[in-house]
This record gives sequence, structure tokens and C-alpha cells, in this order.
Amino acid sequence: MTSRSAPVLALILIAGVVLTACGSGGSSTAGVAAAHKTVAGSTVDWTRFGWDARRSNDDPHATGITAANVGSLVRQQIHLPGTVDSSPIYLHGVSIGGATHDAFFLTTTYGITLAIDAGTGSVLWKWTPPGYSQWAGSPQITTATPVADPSRKWIYASSPDGRIQKLTVASGHLVWRRAITKLPVREKIASSLNFVSGHVIATTGGYIGDEPPYQGHVVLIAAGNGRLLHVWNSLCSNVHHLLVPSKCFASDSAIWGRAGAVVVPGSGKLLVATGNAPWNGHTNWGDSTLVLTSKARLAGNYTPANTQLLNQADLDLGSTSPVYLTSKLIAQGGKDGKIRLLSMARLRGTHPHFGHELQVVSTPSGTDLFTAPAVLRSGKHIWLIAADNGATKAWSLRQGHLHVAWHHDNPGTSPVIAGGLLYVYDPNGGLDVYQPTSGKLVTTLNSGGGHWNSPIVTDGRIALPEGNANDHDTGGTLDIWRLK
Repeated sequence: MTSRSAPVLALILIAGVVLTACGSGGSSTAGVAAAHKTVAGSTVDWTRFGWDARRSNDDPHATGITAANVGSLVRQQIHLPGTVDSSPIYLHGVSIGGATHDAFFLTTTYGITLAIDAGTGSVLWKWTPPGYSQWAGSPQITTATPVADPSRKWIYASSPDGRIQKLTVASGHLVWRRAITKLPVREKIASSLNFVSGHVIATTGGYIGDEPPYQGHVVLIAAGNGRLLHVWNSLCSNVHHLLVPSKCFASDSAIWGRAGAVVVPGSGKLLVATGNAPWNGHTNWGDSTLVLTSKARLAGNYTPANTQLLNQADLDLGSTSPVYLTSKLIAQGGKDGKIRLLSMARLRGTHPHFGHELQVVSTPSGTDLFTAPAVLRSGKHIWLIAADNGATKAWSLRQGHLHVAWHHDNPGTSPVIAGGLLYVYDPNGGLDVYQPTSGKLVTTLNSGGGHWNSPIVTDGRIALPEGNANDHDTGGTLDIWRLK
């Protein structure tokens, strides 16, 4: 998808207003919210966590929300049958129940997936996984954002029983379910789902306390029929199928960063990072950044020189997923309060690569990084923006190094850039809106507290779930802000 020039955007806006005045289909509110109508809604759909397959968290298209009007948005709070400790996705102008709707799709921590009318806040359909009553209210959860099929006819969602399911957009009807773990009480689907080349991509981690046995792994599922195509295990990686965790002599190595598997543009390769576990550079890849082929085979690797210390101190390198900056550079955060700038060229190959970071900088407040940073691209200029539990910080990428651009002592979850504005949810409550390159605070929208939740912004609306998965609630709240 390419960015649109200002004249083209102006024409789209005018066309959208005309369509609205003529009473075109959909339950969208009037005004700018309907101003982006294009063929198949291609410029307004928000189909996955992080906006795109590389998880840039940057939608460059106009949203109808600007610095001039964001402070006047009207909020609606919607009660949900569970906490959504992730982010929604959005499809514009899809057929649901025989009518055209703009809709948000969300999955609660106990696996209920919902379609919510974006214009009214009403529930259009609800799908509840079999066995829901067995884990509802327990620590067995999922915090994965669903992903939409490019056809806009199906979405793929996770549930605490270790399964991925394909649901119809039109009614929430179940098409298939696929188990991606043999021990769901130990292996958790924490990271958001991704999609590339007809494949659903999912990863597994562990639960709080790292109770063994479990192994982090990556799976690729055929979107059409749900067949499990490829598996890569971060421990016992010589085994290319789902493991019974007790059959592998090593445990842990969770793949649990919010962004899960990151797709390298143009290649189909995957970037993942693992948590603390044994490392031997052959079959065990604890505390490492890995490059996988499109068939989930090892193609590159990086491990910090102090990997043994990280493992002993529970300082997961993989507390956040790798960040794709350019075809030559990636960034990797961690629980040790550091962000490492890495050369993609130095990661190539299956033989072990230790250290040799190009640069190491502190996380925004020098503490654990659990969030997915955003990458803003404007012409030849690139910024990396990250938030943690103590601060929000931006760096500009110049001459192969990160340079601090601005810093605020405002905590945040995964930052999102949309339509030229930066949105950072404070888990203590409030959605901060900034100018992304200067860090100037535009406004703060009122909201309750949360955990890993993050917003999406498109089509004249902002959607943000509230709540903390660790509270084990079976109720929750979705905030929707709209233009008046």
C-alpha cells in the first residue's frame, strides 16, 4: 500500500463527503468519519496489530483526526464480556448480518471474539470458544490481537486453549480451529497474530512465573483450510513439529513480544526474539533475535554476549519483538533496559553470532521494555519511538545511529502513529496525543487504566480497550472516540 499525495487525498475527502450526503451504505457516523471511502476500504482498514506486517505502528494516511480537532472528540464507553488486553482491528464497509457496517473486531483474554459496530457501539456478533467456562476467571488467558484476511471475509483469532480459529466477518461463523500447542496450560498465545502470503503466523510463550515445561515456537498455518504447515521451536529447534513440552530437555524461551513475528518486507522472512532459556547456538536459542525463512527455518541469529547472565536474571531479550528499521538495520529491546541496534548482514547464517551491536541505547526510562515501538518514515527520515512504564522517547535514525529527538516522563504502552499524530496510552489512565517528530503534547484524552492495551486510529475514530488481563475479569470496556 502506498501513501497518497495531498491532491489525491483531497479528492478522496470530497468524494467521501458526497457519498455520505447521498446516503451511501454503512452505519458510519457522518462527516470526516465517512470521508475515506475507497474501493474495498483499502486506505482505512486496520487489519492487524502494528498496522502492517512489519509492525511499523505507522498508518501514513489521513484519518480525519487532526491536531485541531482531536481535543473535541466525543467518547463512547462500551461494556464488553471480557478484558481486551491487546488492540482491536477494523474493517470499513463490510457486510455483517446482511447490512453494511464499519466494524471493530476484538478478542477478550478468555477467547471471546466480537464484532462491534464502529458507528453505534452495538455488538454485531459474538463467538465464544468451546470450553470457555473451564478457564474463564483463571490465569489461563490470551493477549493476542486478531488479524484479518486480505479478502476481508474472515478474521483469525486466538483462545486460551492454545487454538487459532478462522471466523467469518459476516456472522462470526466458525470455519476451522487449529491447535498450536500440545500443552495450553503452560504455553500461552500472548503475541498478536500476523498474516503473509496466505499464512497465519502465531507464536507461543509461557505464563507468569515461567512454570516449566514449555517452549516458545513459531507456527505458520494455511489460511484456507487451517493446516499446520511449518513449526520452528526455539528450544530443540532440530524438531520441526509441535513438541510435547516434556519431551524437550530444555524449557522456556518464550516468544511473547507484543508484535510476535515481524515480517521483513519483500522477502517473507520473519523476525522473532526469545526470552530467557538455555542457549547453545545449535538447537537452543534462549535470549536471541532470530531470522526465519518463510518456511520457518533458521536463516540468521544474534545473541548478546551476556546471554548466560540474562538467562539467570530473568532479563528476557524477547520481552519485545525485533523492530524493522531498514533493510540493513533492526532494533531489539529487552527487560535489561537496553535497545540494541543490529546489522541485518551480521545476523546472516545459522552459525552463532555473539554481540557486535552497532549501538546500545537506554530504553525510555532505563527499565524493562514490554511494548512494541513505532517507526515513523517521512521521505528519507526515520524515527524510532518507544514507551515503557516510566517514559516515552523518540530517536532519529541518522548515518546508521540513533540520536535522541525528544523525551517525556509519561509512561505508555505500544505507541501508534496515524494521520500524522502519535498516540500513546498511559496504562495508569489517559491517551496522550503528540506531534511525533517534536514530542509536543497536543492533548490527553480521558480513559481508564490498563496493561498492554493500545489504540488504533482510522476513519475518524479511535478505539482503545481498557483493563488488565492479570485481574482475570470477565468484563471489560472499549473506548471509542468519534468526531462530532
